[in-house]
Amino acid sequence: MDIIEAIIIAIVEGLTEFLPVSSTGHMIIAQSLLGIESNEFVKAFTVIIQFGAILSVIVLYWKRFFRFNREIPESAKGNFIKENFYRFEFYWKLLAGFIPAAVLGLAFSDKIDELLENVTVVAAMLVLGGIVMLFVDKWFNRPEQGEQVVTYKNAFIIGFFQCIAMIPGVSRSMATIVGGMTQGLSRKNAAEFSFFLAVPTMAAATGYKLMKLLTSDTGFKLLKENIDVLIIGNVVAFIVALLAIKFFIGFVTKYGFKLFGWYRIILGGILLALLLTGHELTII
Repeated sequence: MDIIEAIIIAIVEGLTEFLPVSSTGHMIIAQSLLGIESNEFVKAFTVIIQFGAILSVIVLYWKRFFRFNREIPESAKGNFIKENFYRFEFYWKLLAGFIPAAVLGLAFSDKIDELLENVTVVAAMLVLGGIVMLFVDKWFNRPEQGEQVVTYKNAFIIGFFQCIAMIPGVSRSMATIVGGMTQGLSRKNAAEFSFFLAVPTMAAATGYKLMKLLTSDTGFKLLKENIDVLIIGNVVAFIVALLAIKFFIGFVTKYGFKLFGWYRIILGGILLALLLTGHELTII
């Protein structure tokens, strides 16, 4: 993978990671168009550059991400453990949303890896997810309003919706946003909680992939030889994701998800057509 290919892949990652359109589906198309051969480093690169995308969420929402609850109940004051439990409530809720994916991801990692090699599954899920996007506004229509309170129960249920995205082509963003809307959140609030939940989820995936690469026979050497590609990839993913999030929040608040639904259906249809006509497509 050269610098230009890395920049293109990073742009695709930044554009699609937080939009409900499936970054995996777009990676397939980008890889095929560029003729990138899938190998140990390329697979690691596509996960490690998620760090740049994660950083965009933290920078864009830093005031809300680094927040501590100042409203400590009187019954908890004076008790160090209880006080800190309430003070870090936002992060405990993120943990509640992260747990389902962590547990199921470890339990079914082999099956997930099998699905990740199946482009037909990706294409089919793009189409099915697109159909859901066409009707989600009608099913869970909520008036747009200020920031809503997400309970532990809400976060945990949204976490289970996130697990659906273990099926490639579903889109983590789509699954968690729909999950949030089923819990009574508005489009904007559901999308923003989806972004927040992406931080621990994607950080865990990036760390796990990095650990596997470093513990392999050639992993450290690959990282050392391609450190410039990784740095550039993360910087590009950060900048593009920052712009994509700002666009997405404004667009979805005003227009909803229907356009994303049609886009997914068309993209999935193109992939299915390519597969049916004998084109060989692989997942990075």
